[in-house]
Amino acid sequence: MKLSRRDFLSYSTALGASSMLPFNVFAQAKPLFDSINMFVPAAPGGGWDGTARAIEAAAKEAGLVGAFQFENVGGAGGMVGLPRFVNQRKGQGNTLMVGGSVMVGAAITNKSPVTMKDVTPIAKLTEEAGVIAVPVDGKIKNWKDLEAAFKANPKAVSVAGGSAGGTDHQLLGLIIKALGKNPRDAAYVAFAGGGPANAAILGGQVTAGISGYSEFEEQIKAGRMRAIAVSGNKRIPGIDVPTLKELGVNVTAANWRGVFAAPGINAQQKAALVDLVTKMHASKGWKETLEKRKWTDVFTAGAAFDAQIKQSIADTESVLKELGLA
Repeated sequence: MKLSRRDFLSYSTALGASSMLPFNVFAQAKPLFDSINMFVPAAPGGGWDGTARAIEAAAKEAGLVGAFQFENVGGAGGMVGLPRFVNQRKGQGNTLMVGGSVMVGAAITNKSPVTMKDVTPIAKLTEEAGVIAVPVDGKIKNWKDLEAAFKANPKAVSVAGGSAGGTDHQLLGLIIKALGKNPRDAAYVAFAGGGPANAAILGGQVTAGISGYSEFEEQIKAGRMRAIAVSGNKRIPGIDVPTLKELGVNVTAANWRGVFAAPGINAQQKAALVDLVTKMHASKGWKETLEKRKWTDVFTAGAAFDAQIKQSIADTESVLKELGLA
């Protein structure tokens, strides 16, 4: 084919312009979903909501989804929202719900007739070690102070965290048991989200708090809270805070989060959602989020995640019974 000078210049100009387009234009020519209904069984501002918003940002940036519609229904570790999701979203193939280990424990503790067995697992995304934090102007200055207080009288040491029976509650019980005290004496104060728990800690209404690091990060960086221990197998990268094991307490625990679809969807609908989340997980935006928020990547999808959910329910039930919470 022979190009005239005018055709050549027009072609060159178009090619040059295309090279200046953002990379994301080519990431996904057509969205996999025009829209996704994202259900968050918690109030805005907490860990599940933050995870859902991060999924939205990464999926939209990668061109995987055109738009997201959010619904937040908080309370009782997800046990207010979960029945609503199960009953109202049945069979909807463009709907996702964020949940995780907290919801597993809350369902058992609250003896809920609707549990994680009633939703469709899509993918496990992140894991976050717990952090024990205290207000900087409080009486407790370090782990030794808190350990001494627990050993003296755990009932007198109030600790804020997420929903009753959730990961934070379980961690407190395991710590008290490891220190030789009765875990049923734990003075745990449950809150519906990270915001209210932060306010209680900073306001001196409780002695300490337990949550994922991201929930307390802003207050820690601002110098209003002090992190004194983390519950993972190793320290959080970039955070100079010892693990409980380093401090002589043989306890490890982590809070995992994932996404679930409504009950009653068919195999094709489930496969499409697994494909969406898998591609979102591989995106540059999601990788940047993991690093920024210090979330551990534990991506697992499909049948493997189905099996993990069953095991998580069994393991959590065992721990809660041991701690007198089930």
